[in-house]
Amino acid sequence: MPLPPSPPLLDTILRTVARRYRVPSTPEAATQAPNAGPATLLAMTVERARQALARGVTPDAATRQDFLRALAQLIHEAMRAKEGDPAFQAIVLRHRAPQVREFASLSAVADQDRRQIHAAANAIAHPAKLQRMAPGPDRDALAPLQAAVSTASWTALRDAARRLRAVPDKVVDPSVQRALARLLDDQALERLQRLDALAPDAQVRQYQSLWDRHGPRSGSPGAAAQGSAAQRRGAAVEALATQALDALAQRLNHAEGDPARYRVVTAMLVPSSIPASSERAKSEWDAVLLRQTCTAAATPVWDVCLLIEAKASVDAATADLPRLQRGLRLLAHAESHIVYPFQTRQGIVNLRGASLRALPIDSPALNGTVLYCCDAPADAAPRLLSAASRMQLLSAPASVDYACRLEARQQPDPSALEPVWRQLLESPQWAPVLHQYPMLRQVRDLMVHVDDLLAMV
Repeated sequence: MPLPPSPPLLDTILRTVARRYRVPSTPEAATQAPNAGPATLLAMTVERARQALARGVTPDAATRQDFLRALAQLIHEAMRAKEGDPAFQAIVLRHRAPQVREFASLSAVADQDRRQIHAAANAIAHPAKLQRMAPGPDRDALAPLQAAVSTASWTALRDAARRLRAVPDKVVDPSVQRALARLLDDQALERLQRLDALAPDAQVRQYQSLWDRHGPRSGSPGAAAQGSAAQRRGAAVEALATQALDALAQRLNHAEGDPARYRVVTAMLVPSSIPASSERAKSEWDAVLLRQTCTAAATPVWDVCLLIEAKASVDAATADLPRLQRGLRLLAHAESHIVYPFQTRQGIVNLRGASLRALPIDSPALNGTVLYCCDAPADAAPRLLSAASRMQLLSAPASVDYACRLEARQQPDPSALEPVWRQLLESPQWAPVLHQYPMLRQVRDLMVHVDDLLAMV
């Protein structure tokens, strides 16, 4: 069965709904301030370089010089003591201080090491095991081990394990002796002890302070609270977007005189039966408008009309676009003749593979198939250099070296940043930075305010 055309009413709504988040075709046109900051200047020069490469020519010397000067200014700004960027300053400190580098390296695996040592200690002296034991020397010998691991006192844990291992064999079971030997030989325990030994160092404390200024540490109560707030915020936007999509489905049903032709499902999971890799691809869609395609069948079969992703901020959508496009590519690998069952909050829905294969992947065709819904106010002066691009530019080795020389009271020349310019033009790893403004434009073209969508419906 051929795919029916998109409903004219849906096309009209998507074509005419207000797009308050849009930005102009060039960064220069989006910039109103006469004295733009270095981040905005970088966005301009990167886009000029991209356009030159797209024409098959090398960016001119003026663009190169503008890039180097703007990047140097951005680094100067980021290194200011109070108004600067604590995350970048932490990166610079890690680069120039060996003990900070070691601390950062150990911290990267610390959570895994803690879980490993907790498991090893619990195999010997689990709290439930201690509770079942009668008071006496056996219990007294094991208790310090559990006390040390519960308070993350790694040197105390090592000492307790050594004492326990040294008691007569008649007190400690041979299997416990072997487990103690494995615990004491475990490199994870040695790394955790070294982490504790480095923690009092002044530069390590400064490093941790910089990250604390940047935001709550991973696993901390602050990070958990922040994550919970973000989840609530996202759920609220998703509920508003679903409400608008439900209203759209009802409007389409009324227009076509069929109360069951269109429906909305949420949290739609992509089945593993689609023959393609789901790595780094969107595998769950927030809200989907479906059209019933075979009304005579005992089990309804549906086509996808519109995919909606709810985002609490414009920046979140910008970061999400590559994953969304990989998700569309995944759906496009469906077999045309197969009907696929998708799990949703409303139960299983059966979607035609032909409908999934017809989904577009790239702009401008996405405008009629995908919407990012948001309830944040439109920014009067949009940030033209994305957070990810800014950090990649700052984190380049040449940028970090430049910042280290600034800290050493030197006056480095912006030409020292030439390697970053070459990477931008030549390296595939820098393609997201080179193309960051077109991606920003595409995301904002796909984004609508939930109030505008509901009003248009």
